[in-house]
Amino acid sequence: MDGRGGALRAEILRLVGEYWAEAFPQKPFHPGGDDVPVSGKVFGPEELMGAVEAALDGWWTAGPVSARFERRLAEVLGIRHVSLTNSGSSANLLAVSALTAPELGDRRLLPGQEVLTSATSFPTTVNPILQNGLVPVFIDVEPDTYNVDPALLAAAVGPATRAVVLAHTLGNPFDLDAVLSVAKANGLWVVEDACDALGARYRGRPVGTFGDLATFSFYPAHHITTGEGGAVATRRGLLKVLVESFRDWGRACWCDPGRDNTCGQRFGWRLGALPAGYDHKYTYSHIGYNLKTTDFQSAVGLAQIERLGDFAGARRANFARLAAGLAEHGDLFLLPRSLPLAEPSWFGFPLTVRADAPFQRRELIAFLEGRRIRTRLVFAGNALRQPAYAGIPHRRVGSLENADGVLERALWIGLYPGVSEDMVDYVLESVRQFRRGL
Repeated sequence: MDGRGGALRAEILRLVGEYWAEAFPQKPFHPGGDDVPVSGKVFGPEELMGAVEAALDGWWTAGPVSARFERRLAEVLGIRHVSLTNSGSSANLLAVSALTAPELGDRRLLPGQEVLTSATSFPTTVNPILQNGLVPVFIDVEPDTYNVDPALLAAAVGPATRAVVLAHTLGNPFDLDAVLSVAKANGLWVVEDACDALGARYRGRPVGTFGDLATFSFYPAHHITTGEGGAVATRRGLLKVLVESFRDWGRACWCDPGRDNTCGQRFGWRLGALPAGYDHKYTYSHIGYNLKTTDFQSAVGLAQIERLGDFAGARRANFARLAAGLAEHGDLFLLPRSLPLAEPSWFGFPLTVRADAPFQRRELIAFLEGRRIRTRLVFAGNALRQPAYAGIPHRRVGSLENADGVLERALWIGLYPGVSEDMVDYVLESVRQFRRGL
């Protein structure tokens, strides 16, 4: 934009930068007086300026900025296709729904077929399986990685099993070698739920690039944020088209928003029982949704993605500091473990109170929360013990005793980039004080 409009735009953005410095100053931590949060967003003036610029552009829905964010995220991941959506939960719904499309022929997922998943999943990892009429097969986890036990995978496959949907729990990569081996041997689709794991790597390669589809979340608790937001990634063009059809009302048309006649025959198709030449933009091939994002969110994401390396590094540094300090309490807690080939991008620091410890989890949580150290449980624990899943069609593999241990004795504490070294040291001293009081 030239002339006065361009000058006004530049002045608005300059003032936004000044506002950020005034409204969001860095403050010292006061132990016991300030929270140690479990999660939160870290951002600079670039995020605010990007969102304002998107507003000034006047597009407001998914548009040019969203397309740039998709390309940049694909570049960072080293994968061909990224499709943005409005949340990580929606990303999981789109990934599983895409695998039910008739275009996949004999590999299409059909109601009643089985999907292997973890017994300790976040609900919206499991929910799309049920929402598509599929049957989850719950597999127990390893007690210290919180990921599915790879030794149970091969035996979990039954005659009706067609897919695997697994999360990298708390940013800790699961055993991709074992999962991909079982999937290949049995012709199974693989969906990586990497919503908690952006920035994690396995064999030096980003997680989310191994399966047929992968999902990411940009909720403020996650590794980068767009406020609300998520994405589905894939290497396969057909799967990208299917994901975006389900995302965009189920339409057959693949034109970007604001574009017409990309195929060159908008009025030249004959599909289903529609009359010849029916407008392809109003032809629907799937029972879909409207789960798109906006350019406001994508503008924030473009700034955030450039911080990913620093964010992941800060998470790893906080994890290492916590792990070193908590090692002396190994008789009370089962400390987390990652695989030798994995480089986690930790979402939180998980702890499981040992079964023979002289206290219960609720006592530790009450003590930490009383000192303003915020805690969370490890998602649903054993999902089958949650009220929402009572009576669902399912199959389980084994007793799920480790999942029960997560449900009854596990918690996690924060280590996101907004957690300072002073906060970590306060957490460690608080755990020592708790122990002295036993």
